[in-house]
Amino acid sequence: MNSGSVEWLQAIELERDLTLADWNKAKAMHKEEIKNAFTNGFISSKGSNRIADEIFYNENYGGNDEQQ
Repeated sequence: MNSGSVEWLQAIELERDLTLADWNKAKAMHKEEIKNAFTNGFISSKGSNRIADEIFYNENYGGNDEQQ
């Protein structure tokens, strides 16, 4: 089983100090996890609707790699 963003951060934190690059990678991983969870749930309940998936993701998570 693949580890999630939180588990990934915990694993590398035990070995060394976390860097900004680590946090940015974890943020990107987490966004992908959220998108995948929504898409999988949407497909399970309604069938595949790519446009609805993208609209939801873009409205809630920006849909791009903006820096905060």
